[in-house]
Amino acid sequence: MDILFYIIAGAAGIFIGVLASTTFLRKALEKKSQVLLDEAKEKGEIIKKEKILQAKEKFLQLKADHEKSINEKNAVLNKAENRLKQREQVYNQKMDEFQKKQKEVNTIKSNLSQQLELVSKKQEELQKVHDKEVERLEALSGMSADEAKEQLIESLKNEAQTEAMAHIKDIVEEAKMTANRDAKKIVIETIQRTAAEQAIENSVSVFHLENDEIKGRIIGREGRNIRALESLTGVEIIIDDSPDTIILSGFDPVRREIARLSLHKLVTDGRIHPARIEEVVSKTTKQIDQEIIETGKKTCIDLGIHGLHHELVRLIGRMRYRSSYGQNLLQHSREVANLCATMAAELGLNTKKAKRAGLLHDIGKVSDMDSELPHALLGAKLAEKYKEKPEIANAIGAHHDEIEMESLIAPIVQVCDAISGARPGARREVVEAYIERLNHLEELALSYPGVVKTYAIQAGRELRVIVGADKISDTEAQQLSFELSKKIQDEMTYPGQIKITVIRETRAVNYAK
Repeated sequence: MDILFYIIAGAAGIFIGVLASTTFLRKALEKKSQVLLDEAKEKGEIIKKEKILQAKEKFLQLKADHEKSINEKNAVLNKAENRLKQREQVYNQKMDEFQKKQKEVNTIKSNLSQQLELVSKKQEELQKVHDKEVERLEALSGMSADEAKEQLIESLKNEAQTEAMAHIKDIVEEAKMTANRDAKKIVIETIQRTAAEQAIENSVSVFHLENDEIKGRIIGREGRNIRALESLTGVEIIIDDSPDTIILSGFDPVRREIARLSLHKLVTDGRIHPARIEEVVSKTTKQIDQEIIETGKKTCIDLGIHGLHHELVRLIGRMRYRSSYGQNLLQHSREVANLCATMAAELGLNTKKAKRAGLLHDIGKVSDMDSELPHALLGAKLAEKYKEKPEIANAIGAHHDEIEMESLIAPIVQVCDAISGARPGARREVVEAYIERLNHLEELALSYPGVVKTYAIQAGRELRVIVGADKISDTEAQQLSFELSKKIQDEMTYPGQIKITVIRETRAVNYAK
């Protein structure tokens, strides 16, 4: 019982202590918060006063700046007003001076009008006197004034014509003397300023081998490889005792190049048999066609000629593989183009047109068209077809006098063509005649129906004719060989004899799938 009383009394004491401490803390906190609130109010009042003072200072500063800017503007306006007043005074002074001068001018005009009236009266009096004198002179001379004037003009005209004819004669004689000298000077300067090479074209190419063992593989079993290569390229392949060399003989540089590249690919690859030879020759032919186009483009870029039709560019590239009397046709055309540009510049003409006509003047020689026209007229026809200007086409067609020259570029092209061909070392007549004979030999065989390809080999001593197996029989092949030999005997002149070989090949091809 006592323990319970003590427990309750202790709990009550703790409660009373806690309550008292709580009350004390609350009062202490209220007092402290009141103190903090009073301090905050004091600080707020201080800050408020400071802000008001700052605002007043800012207002006073802005007011002072505004008054200052207004004063500056007023000063500027005052200056402008003063300048305007000064200009107005100057204007008034000038107006006064102008009015004074206008009065003076009016006075002078009135004086002039009076003087003009006097002058007109004097002129009338002089005209009357002149008329009287003319009448008196007409009466004395027995002719009118118009007749005397005509007689005087006629005598002066005859005298002037005589002097003019003498002067013209002197000018013409001097022009004849100087024209010949100037023409020689222009031609000599043109030749000196254009560098050119000598003719180096030939009809053989040498193919070098790493060792002689490859020769047997090139010949093949019973010569089938070399026969296939010769038949496909139209080039005679000469394999003799010369160490590590094979000679490719043919008059057509394109064929020789195809044969050389094909042989190089075959030797490098190592697979040499008729089917592989046919594949390589076909790919090489396409490669050469692409190189022809690239050569044409490069030539045009080197000469600064733009806007040519792509077919003309291809024909220019083909010139690389053609020759004229032993002179490379592309080199000749480039040389003529440069000569034409130089000569046109000397004469004050359009150098671009002259260079263009010079480059294209021999395109008729490399055309694919079968035409009996001379190469100059064929070239002009091609130029017109591919939208070249009429003066360019005329210069091409007239450079061998087949048509009339219609512009100053045409004689320049003709002269430069002659200069390029006539210089020492430019051409070899014998080579050109030999190549023409071989071309004629091939064209003669191609004129027969059923003929697919023709190749003149062994320096023209053998003509190989490849015919289509589906077009000509074996008997007809025999007949074709005989007819060709008779026609060649009748139409051509050649040394020794020519062997005509007609090749008719039948192939059976199937695919295993």
